[in-house]
Amino acid sequence: MTFYKKTVRDVPLDHKIVLVRVDYNVPLDEKGKIADDYRIRASLDTIKYLSSRGSKVILISHLGRPKGVDKKLSLRPVAARLAELLRRKVTFISGSSGPVVAAQIFRLPKNSVILLENLRFDPREEENSLEFARDLVACTNARYFVEDGFGVVHRKHASTDAITHFLPSVAGFLLEREYLTLTKAMQRPKRPLVAVLGGVKVKDKIEIIDRLIDKADRILIGGNMANTFLANLGCNMQATHVEEGVSDIIKGIYKKVKEKNKGHDFIYLPADLAVAKTESKNASRNSVGVNDLKQGDIALDIGDRTIDIYCDVIKNAGTVIWNGTVGKAELEKFSYGSARIALELAKNKQIDSILGGGDTTDFILHWEPSGKNFTHISTGGGASLELMSGKKLPGIEALLDA
Repeated sequence: MTFYKKTVRDVPLDHKIVLVRVDYNVPLDEKGKIADDYRIRASLDTIKYLSSRGSKVILISHLGRPKGVDKKLSLRPVAARLAELLRRKVTFISGSSGPVVAAQIFRLPKNSVILLENLRFDPREEENSLEFARDLVACTNARYFVEDGFGVVHRKHASTDAITHFLPSVAGFLLEREYLTLTKAMQRPKRPLVAVLGGVKVKDKIEIIDRLIDKADRILIGGNMANTFLANLGCNMQATHVEEGVSDIIKGIYKKVKEKNKGHDFIYLPADLAVAKTESKNASRNSVGVNDLKQGDIALDIGDRTIDIYCDVIKNAGTVIWNGTVGKAELEKFSYGSARIALELAKNKQIDSILGGGDTTDFILHWEPSGKNFTHISTGGGASLELMSGKKLPGIEALLDA
């Protein structure tokens, strides 16, 4: 399988000024410090390659959802961490366009690595403004644009779409790797292909479920998604938050499963749930059968029997796609289901394990910071779901064809 867009290998970038869109939208802790640098580490291959070609590398990204300038969401700490990882100087510039920024960039040496300030401090970024894109190009004097922020290629923003109108635009190594890995998992997986779907909303995953009915051999459902399925099947979920207005969607899912002759064991729902009376870290964990839930039982994780059932399916898989934790994993007692699934994937090296979604990635990297025990941890949440759903992503479509 080959990538259908040009990459940094295909254009003459030597000694050029190159503008690189990365995704440094990293999680921050209560003190505003970087809680997980995985997305920064994932960008290093492209930066090192460009530096080795003598390029002046100018990195652009967003962080969070600021309403105007917000110092708490400055990319300055990211520049400091990037410098540590690269073991070289990274110059941070506290702006993203304009004559002051242009003058600072001009004065820097040809082989510099530069990070501009949070793009979303300028409202024109999310407006996909041609004017803002033109300003970015003008102030940087860039000759090429490299898209390497996989987590944002599903969005039509100035730094992912409009900018490609002004510069020859190609993919970086991370974007290429994400595309090839996720596409192969859906088109030519090592069988059996098992999907583990968790998280909160059925509506957010209806398109990927629809495609997985065609592609997968088993779908295991956990998290609040499972609670919503169970509520629609008549289980007593009165104390548990469930998604409203999705009964027709769930009926449609089962209708398609039947039409495709997938069998009754294609979609797995929990046989039992880990419940508590309060949603807190001090709550007691009790596993209860889904038909034995009592008044006031709040479902916060898949139950012990379900964990065993799901792990038995997973250990016999060829490929596992996991998107969304199967419980409220930020509460330690209700992270057991997600932890057991992670352990099953980590110890069975024959499984192609592909993990995505913000909460899944955050949980895994907190548990195993290097991520090396898994085949692929995607840097994209919505982007990975949309790609695996078969959608064309605007930030990829805008690049030069191979």
